[in-house]
Amino acid sequence: MKKCLVAMSGGVDSAVVAYLLKKDGYEIAGATMSLLDNEASKQAIMDAEDICNTLGIKHYVFHLEKEFKMEVIDYFVKTYQEGKTPNPCVICNQRFKFGYFYTEAKKLGYSYIATGHYAKVKDGRLFFSKNFAKDQSYFLYGIDKELLQYVLFPLADFSNKEDVRKIAETAGISASRKKDSEDICFIPDNNYKTYLESSITNITPGDITLKDGKVIGRHEGVEFYTIGQRRGLGVAYSYPLYVVELDRTNNRVIVGKNEDLMHQGLIANNIQLLADSLPERIDAKVRSRGKMEQASVIWLDDDKIKVTFDRKQRAITKGQSIVFYSKDECLGGGIIEEVI
Repeated sequence: MKKCLVAMSGGVDSAVVAYLLKKDGYEIAGATMSLLDNEASKQAIMDAEDICNTLGIKHYVFHLEKEFKMEVIDYFVKTYQEGKTPNPCVICNQRFKFGYFYTEAKKLGYSYIATGHYAKVKDGRLFFSKNFAKDQSYFLYGIDKELLQYVLFPLADFSNKEDVRKIAETAGISASRKKDSEDICFIPDNNYKTYLESSITNITPGDITLKDGKVIGRHEGVEFYTIGQRRGLGVAYSYPLYVVELDRTNNRVIVGKNEDLMHQGLIANNIQLLADSLPERIDAKVRSRGKMEQASVIWLDDDKIKVTFDRKQRAITKGQSIVFYSKDECLGGGIIEEVI
């Protein structure tokens, strides 16, 4: 019998994953990673334990609070301090959900791990899920490709979230109507500004300028702004203004017109490939809910590539991820280092 450890968040998706795998004959248990020392994390652990009791399976808790602080939270804050916009979910998936979690699963004697992600693994390769609107392959490109053969995504072929909830109701799972969490887990009330203010001690106000250097206002700290931002600038002008560049060196927030946000390409580093190689022509996304766009790629060295899009893209943002596709297959991705 195949043994699988299910990553249990206390929510409906992971609960249904455990139910389906048990029904399919897997020997399963559930495990929850404790990443934060707060009430929400403790509640998630209790909810996951309750679900496991309902399903009649074991439940484990992995305490990784220190590792999460160093590898995800500190990275998040540091990236904002550099004038970039981080993507902590990519790092969390790579190092925790498909890193530490898999290591702990092997120690317990489980050959496979499963999560409630909406994505599909076939023959050790990663693909879109059937539910394109909820597809999460964008956030999974950093998984070690050798690990994919041991990963199960039982929700891959569900095109409707309501069908998942109905299964949970049928199984008597208390989380069947629990609201989906779409915020970053360590940001209370999704308030980035308050969180960064409490985490950074040397925030320095500076000038808001046009591209030609003309000063038109003051900013509260480069950390509080992101590319494409329009609201909250506190500057009135003769035309709508958007953040088009964050100049960390000179402590400036540079604003301009919407067309100033359009760029033909980018340079990315920290490249992670799920395919054996990357073709010269790809499809790519520079944000999780963005459109797939055709592009050409050139390797600059072993860990850096230049991507040139067929059509200019809006608000390409340093620190975010670019993810590569071929039709419905995810080929890998990297971190945006420079905008061209």
